[in-house]
Amino acid sequence: MSLNDFLLHSDAISRSLALLLLVLSVGSWVIMFWKWRLLARVGLDLPRSIAAFWQAPAFDDAQQRVAQFDRDACITPLLAATLLPVGGTLASAGDRHPQLTRVLRDALQSVVMRLQWGQVWLATAGAISPFVGLLGTVWGIFNALTGMVDGGPLTIDKVAGPVGEALIMTAAGLAVAIPAVLGYNVLGRQINQIEAQLEGFAHDLRALLAEPQA
Repeated sequence: MSLNDFLLHSDAISRSLALLLLVLSVGSWVIMFWKWRLLARVGLDLPRSIAAFWQAPAFDDAQQRVAQFDRDACITPLLAATLLPVGGTLASAGDRHPQLTRVLRDALQSVVMRLQWGQVWLATAGAISPFVGLLGTVWGIFNALTGMVDGGPLTIDKVAGPVGEALIMTAAGLAVAIPAVLGYNVLGRQINQIEAQLEGFAHDLRALLAEPQA
């Protein structure tokens, strides 16, 4: 069945379901391509940024060195968060160690949330696309059988064509869901690896800055 045949023989509901699958598919591929480039770049920059920090002679110099490698701002927010607030507020109350823990945790969560952008779309597309396709198939078969009622007795020849055309919606739903699920799992694994590196750096940075100043 060609696209023109589908548009001629389908109703508004079938077209809406097909459009929904198209939107989910295009959105998923755009997100996967964008996130693949982003995470690949972060995966290269992160070890360089961490190495540049620890090789610096002083903290201020380390910030400048890290900025040269940290193109997607994964390390610099952690360093900026260590500039603790001035006195007179609850944020500055307590010892330096818990203050650093709080600000580094908040900065780390902000970075990870930015890296996780789009994962909800991929999870949603992977979860609902098969059901959208199945709904399109059921609706298409219903319409096909309803249209045959007035055309005389049903035969296998009359049923096979419309039913086969309706099953295309199920295949379309799977074609949308499978790449989305694969992308969600692969990209999620990369995000987890980056998050583990950031957590380790934040832990080491807190231990460094929490030491009593001479």
